[in-house]
Amino acid sequence: MRHNNEELITVLNDLIRINNDRILGYEKAIKETEGIDLDLKTVFNRMIDESNQYKNELATEALKRGGSADIESSTNSGKIYRAWMGLKASFTGKDRHAMLAACEYGEDAAQKAYKDALESDATTDSEIRQMILRQKSTLKESHDLIKQYRDMEEPAKANT
Repeated sequence: MRHNNEELITVLNDLIRINNDRILGYEKAIKETEGIDLDLKTVFNRMIDESNQYKNELATEALKRGGSADIESSTNSGKIYRAWMGLKASFTGKDRHAMLAACEYGEDAAQKAYKDALESDATTDSEIRQMILRQKSTLKESHDLIKQYRDMEEPAKANT
């Protein structure tokens, strides 16, 4: 049982780190669009708030189970996905489509991290599974919103 608990804490910390990556990615996106894309800034701030809430929920569960919560770390160690690190290098000019495509890539990575967590044997606890499923579902809605914004940019880009 102890081994399974340690695995669960590892999974929770992996999800905390992907949320931290998501926060860093959207903070970078806000900085890159400063003053020109107020609509995106509002959406990106909502995504940051969402990930802050989720990492706090995940941290509470890790601590409740006697583990530590890696609330300041990102996935730089390479344990999960480096999607948001790619986002930092992907901005060319102030191209909304490229930025939104990079954000969608990061959202895809978050979906994969949550899918992997749900497939882990460590997440058999029903309370934890429900929390992860709820977070994954809301993150999927965010993914779809980013994709919708990105798709709206494609026709405008094609006409230039």
